[in-house]
Amino acid sequence: MSPRSASVNEELRRRSRERLLQATLELVGERGYDATTLGDIADRAGSARGLVSYYFPGKRQLLQSAVHRLMNRTLQEALEREPRPAESDGDERLARAIDAILGLARDQPVLMRTHMAGILQAEGFVQCAEQQRLAALLRDTVVRHGTMDVDTDYPMLRAVLMGGVFAMLVPGAPMPLRVMRAELFRRYGLGWEQGFPPGGDADDAPPDESPEHGRAADFSRYFEPLAPNADDGQPK
Repeated sequence: MSPRSASVNEELRRRSRERLLQATLELVGERGYDATTLGDIADRAGSARGLVSYYFPGKRQLLQSAVHRLMNRTLQEALEREPRPAESDGDERLARAIDAILGLARDQPVLMRTHMAGILQAEGFVQCAEQQRLAALLRDTVVRHGTMDVDTDYPMLRAVLMGGVFAMLVPGAPMPLRVMRAELFRRYGLGWEQGFPPGGDADDAPPDESPEHGRAADFSRYFEPLAPNADDGQPK
């Protein structure tokens, strides 16, 4: 049999990595971090267990990359949702960014709480490609909102969003989404009607009681479609 081409090998690597990231979100969201092993993730992804270590140094780094993917794709969806804001409408874009991140704390509390806890570990923030995509979207949002110093204002936005997520997820004393949203909107001079204003009582429920909690979430839209016919690159 002829060897696989470089393009087929690259596609196989991409597919393996995508499946590992998706499996991580699914399993940690369902079971929690401690109850999920790297072997579980590899089995769910249909990958050899050695591939996990090939792509990621460990479980904590894998989870951070997976959650950063969830965050950057959620933010991108929010910014592109119809009717799309004008490129110059910095207020609407920032309102959507805040709502996207706070919405993840409401809808995926297990993943977001675990992610926040991981950032406080010794290895801290993982500077992966997924995190860099998230950073690029947030920096662009800050620029469009209007700033004279993006290198100061972007880290501040990142910090207040992380603080908002943390406040919403404190066990036993969670900050209601409406209260947290109102404070961030006041800080940035945004109107309540901008972005995606919260609706019914479910939006004010503690995160662990939100509609998504405890359900098997479908994360497939956050991952690249898998190209067909790249299983082995061999003629049939």
